[in-house]
Amino acid sequence: MKNKINVSVVGGSGYTGIELLRLLSQHPHINIHHVTSRGDKGRAVSDVYPSLRGFINQQFIDPDEADLINSDFVFFATPNGIAMQYAQNLAKEGVKIIDLAADFRIKDVDVWEHWYGMKHKCKELLKDAVYGLPEANREKIKNAQIVANPGCYPTAIQLGLLPLIKNNLIDHSNIIADVKSGISGAGKKEDTNLLMAESAENFKAYSLQGHRHLPEIEENLSSVVQDKNIKLTFVPHLLPIVRGIHATMYVDAIKDFDISELYHKFYGEEPFVDILPQGECPEIKSVRSSNICRISFQKQKNSNKMIILSVIDNLVKGAAGQAIQNMNIMMNYDETDGLNLIPLAP
Repeated sequence: MKNKINVSVVGGSGYTGIELLRLLSQHPHINIHHVTSRGDKGRAVSDVYPSLRGFINQQFIDPDEADLINSDFVFFATPNGIAMQYAQNLAKEGVKIIDLAADFRIKDVDVWEHWYGMKHKCKELLKDAVYGLPEANREKIKNAQIVANPGCYPTAIQLGLLPLIKNNLIDHSNIIADVKSGISGAGKKEDTNLLMAESAENFKAYSLQGHRHLPEIEENLSSVVQDKNIKLTFVPHLLPIVRGIHATMYVDAIKDFDISELYHKFYGEEPFVDILPQGECPEIKSVRSSNICRISFQKQKNSNKMIILSVIDNLVKGAAGQAIQNMNIMMNYDETDGLNLIPLAP
């Protein structure tokens, strides 16, 4: 039995934070060191989230009062712009960091500052941070000190497209991603648009002028094949459900190939990617509360157009579960430790 490591969660009172705590509390190699929250400082975690009663005994502590340097691992489940304020000091002390926000996802500082509307305070660490999509960057993740956990939209989209992009089988300049998210993807915040009375029995697109996940997707898909001409039309939508991402991608094939063979070969050894039979439609509910991504595809008859379907739970494979998957890789644990989660049904 390996010695347990001390893990702290900065920003433990949001939806991603609670999901991290739910999963970490059952991880065989983890001791939860600190759980931080400015707003809930001094309150028991289980009082804020009764679902964790009997599993998490800590109280929330202010992040500036937490002894983070004596953690082996620190997860940042915080708003954008927070992790970069702590990363340099933690990295200097050898602490491994996984940021579930966007501070280290984009290498181009100018692009990052444009989309996130603030100055980056930790530019010198960007070049060493590894983008934490295991199915694309597993070998780099193994030796990383800082991992940028992908966003939920980018995870579903990239997993759906990677086999096609990496093998140069589609027109990289004309990719359409029509993607829907549950309300929890917006985080735990006061917003009239996220009230049940506003979102229930409703369905709408948003960010038509451009979503901040767009440059993340284009940059990281481009890095797979060193092609800066990858262009994506990305339209997000809000679904009146709590959890889930459903991504539908439309691409143009530039050569003939067996799409089923391609996907099964590409993801055959991946523990959290499930390739469905061609033509099936994966359902959000089939991955609820799990770290699984289910993918299917269909080639239109008498056309070079292909449709790729990808579903994940935005809080697990799209956030906390993928972060723990990355930690497992970084610590040389079994990649599935703490993540053998059967989806909830009904």
